[in-house]
Amino acid sequence: MHKFLFLLALTVSGLAVTSQAETKTAIFAGGCFWCMQPPFDHAQGVTQTVVGYTGGSKEDANYELVSAHKTKHHEAIQVTYDPAQISYEQLLDIFWRNIKPTQADGQFHDLGLSYRAAIYYGTEEEKKLAETSKEKLAKSGKFHQPIVTELLPAMPFYPAEDYHQKYYLKNPAAYEAYHVGSGRVGYLEEIWGKP
Repeated sequence: MHKFLFLLALTVSGLAVTSQAETKTAIFAGGCFWCMQPPFDHAQGVTQTVVGYTGGSKEDANYELVSAHKTKHHEAIQVTYDPAQISYEQLLDIFWRNIKPTQADGQFHDLGLSYRAAIYYGTEEEKKLAETSKEKLAKSGKFHQPIVTELLPAMPFYPAEDYHQKYYLKNPAAYEAYHVGSGRVGYLEEIWGKP
């Protein structure tokens, strides 16, 4: 009864009440995880993003080991979102518009297993949606080579070290130099136009 009255008071006062059960998570690997965080952070309906590592077998994933390709992890981003505000399909669209889906050996100037792009689906529904979006992208006429981005079952996700989280906000000049210098910005503008 007390909980009901508390929630009623919050609703009457105009405060939004969101429970953790109403959110979902999605995991994407798109090369350098620094570059994948801003697009998702700026999407309405995304409540949290965490960069980290997934796809490997070692629990002690850390930047030194992963970037040296000593584990089988990908740099990845875990996106928590409110499906009432943004759909999984819309998250997939953000993902595709921020990677080079025809590149199999990494992303842009970053080469190696840890930089390869992948969609880590958590359910059969997510797998089907990812397959459909990949097929749609292949038929879009924007690419002259096959779409090679992998669709893989979700694996444990390990958050990266704190200094990697929101790197674009902590080190904006260094981030922008890397973002442009990696070839990502030029490629995305060529394919999709300027944002």
